[in-house]
Amino acid sequence: MSTPVARATRRALAAGAIALATLTALAALATFGALPARGATGADAAAPGLPEGDAVFDLDPRHSFVHFEVLHFGTSTSRGRFGPVAGEVRLNRSAGTGELGLRIATATVSTGIPVFDARLRQDDLLDSAGHPEAFFVARRFRFEGDRLAEVRGEFTLRGTGVPLSLQARQFGCRLDGGVRVCGGDFTGELLRSEFGATFGLPFIADRVRLVVQVEARQRTGTR
Repeated sequence: MSTPVARATRRALAAGAIALATLTALAALATFGALPARGATGADAAAPGLPEGDAVFDLDPRHSFVHFEVLHFGTSTSRGRFGPVAGEVRLNRSAGTGELGLRIATATVSTGIPVFDARLRQDDLLDSAGHPEAFFVARRFRFEGDRLAEVRGEFTLRGTGVPLSLQARQFGCRLDGGVRVCGGDFTGELLRSEFGATFGLPFIADRVRLVVQVEARQRTGTR
């Protein structure tokens, strides 16, 4: 039989659990930079666009990774990621120009299965020993208003470069402690056979889908 004391105790425990969950969620958001920095003004909380003139951004390693997807034996999709990704971006929205240079350490590949990761690093796939880095260099940028919509360049893996177009699925900017931060999610596709990584074909698909998650902080002294 439930007594008034027991009911009050249950209500107090439930309220405590909700409060703890709320505090935990807020702490997680603050840790990953989703909340404005302490002391941020109303302007910091606003959502600015890209600067109009020349600006240089450095990639934030906490939020910059390359994710990949490939069909496995015609059934499930194998997924993994590389990173953190290093590099910088130079933009001039008014002129419609830009320059991007990314470096990806191939040994950082992670699928959640260590044995699979080790296999991917071998010389007939990523060849991490012989080619420890992959590169993406781009100089063709397409803007839609103050939003970056597409980046076209060359992706180099295993010493071979092929054209790659990355489409922005979402893009935005914010202020963090007075520093402009811009980024988004970009998608593209490659054929791994173009780089000589043919192991497992056709059972493991040739086509690889890329999802590039990136955030970059505007360098001090640029517009």
